[in-house]
Amino acid sequence: MYLVKTPKVVKHIFPTYYWDKPNDKRAIYLTFDDGPIPEVTPWVLDQLAAYDAKATFFCVGDNVRKYPQIFNRLKEEGHKTGNHTFNHLNGWNTPVNEYVENVDQCAELVDSDLFRPPYGKLLRKQSQHLSENYSVVMWDILSGDFDPTITKENCLKNVVNHAVPGSIIVFHDNIKSYDKLQYVLPRVLEYFAQKNYTFSALEFAKSKKAAPALMPA
Repeated sequence: MYLVKTPKVVKHIFPTYYWDKPNDKRAIYLTFDDGPIPEVTPWVLDQLAAYDAKATFFCVGDNVRKYPQIFNRLKEEGHKTGNHTFNHLNGWNTPVNEYVENVDQCAELVDSDLFRPPYGKLLRKQSQHLSENYSVVMWDILSGDFDPTITKENCLKNVVNHAVPGSIIVFHDNIKSYDKLQYVLPRVLEYFAQKNYTFSALEFAKSKKAAPALMPA
């Protein structure tokens, strides 16, 4: 169970995480989690390049280790990178020290002050440690590309029916999501380009401090 659009009350309860980036420039923020991998990420980069779109890739450190050439390409093409742990760990199921060490291991390959927890799951103490060095980035919209129970058409509707200027939108450059992504991403780019939106990479002035937990410690 997940919410396509993050309710305002959730953003209010957890104000020290970044859920969106409101602006008056009609900019939205496409993000891609779990890559880079050769089966999907280069295709994503080609689609973005066709619209001169910039995005933010929250990378799994072990994939960066295995596919450094793809990681280098996305940086060279002007996209931002973020830390997504080294082994795609679930924070709720991982001891604090082990989790933070895994993030640090990813940071050896991914030089970024942006962090997104896999599954959006963090314990309070994990959050407190990470917020000292990172902007913890959540989302305004989950496309649902990972969800095998929805159609690709409904995945597209999740984005076009809910995105507004400043929305941070989650896609995944992984095998599980690729079938839906091939349908949805080109159409999202075309739809919002026709409405004079721009696609920007994420950047924040500084990390927010003392972030609360998405679950008690």
